[in-house]
Amino acid sequence: MIDVILCDDHALIRRGIRDTLSDAPDIRVVGEAADYGELRTLMRERVAVPGSRGLPCDVLVLDINLPGRSGLDALHVLKDEGSPVKVLVVSMYPEDQYAIRALRAGAYGYVNKGGDPQILVQAVRTVAQGRKYVTPEIAQMLVESLTAPSSEAAAHTKLSDRELQTLVMIASGKRLADIAAELMLSPKTVSVYRARVLEKLALANNAELTVYAIRNGLVGE
Repeated sequence: MIDVILCDDHALIRRGIRDTLSDAPDIRVVGEAADYGELRTLMRERVAVPGSRGLPCDVLVLDINLPGRSGLDALHVLKDEGSPVKVLVVSMYPEDQYAIRALRAGAYGYVNKGGDPQILVQAVRTVAQGRKYVTPEIAQMLVESLTAPSSEAAAHTKLSDRELQTLVMIASGKRLADIAAELMLSPKTVSVYRARVLEKLALANNAELTVYAIRNGLVGE
């Protein structure tokens, strides 16, 4: 049996994922969390559960866009801790935005929420076996990232995870104060991230930042 923990801040999406996975005879959802803090607490509690084999779960199904610390933050923490839990990222963002970042951060796979539910089941089974799960599109991106000259890479690929997150949120119309509250950071810190993004992308203001994000498929029009 494959034990799975879900981490997504939208209750309806968690329910949909839970129902999809629970229909599989070899998968069971043993816990759910809405943010990083709940996830950490749940994983610690699960370790003490009899029969858990000293693991909180076999597979963590993790959303990228969480309130406070992001899914990428969680990936980095788990990787630094040497956690044996295998992480499958399930996100609303297209593969070309976050898939390679997630894989480099330690994820075993990346699945888009808008895809076929059976792909999610297949991905969980693959990841549970310790194998990477990538779609043909992600595989092609990985090949291109290895073979393309670094000068050809889009400028935003050179942003840090937090800088990219700030870019996307500003381009989505959120104010710095709202971003600070959602990420649990000070407005001054968010302003620093914004300044770094503008500098690295050679942009002058939020309007140009938004146009860049739209042109590069980071946000919808």
